[in-house]
Amino acid sequence: MPKKLSIVRFKPKPECFDEFLQNIQDWHAQAFADGDHRLMRTKEEVVAIVVRDSEMLDENIKRGVNWLDSQRPLLQEYNDVDRHTMPITGDLVV
Repeated sequence: MPKKLSIVRFKPKPECFDEFLQNIQDWHAQAFADGDHRLMRTKEEVVAIVVRDSEMLDENIKRGVNWLDSQRPLLQEYNDVDRHTMPITGDLVV
């Protein structure tokens, strides 16, 4: 079965960084317990990396947007188009 790789960048407000990081750690442990997922932090961003079966992508995106709606107050917007995330998804090449 083909796999999809998604990378999503988030930029928490400085005063909310630790709270957002804990929230996304909890979310990933619940939402991707059966998949391959990682979180990375930089000085200003949290980056989520997920590998999943292609057929799960649409369902995961819907659940992720619902979760993101609850987190928006903790995040800075990147710009008017991308708003609170900088996502990229594509086919995993192995």
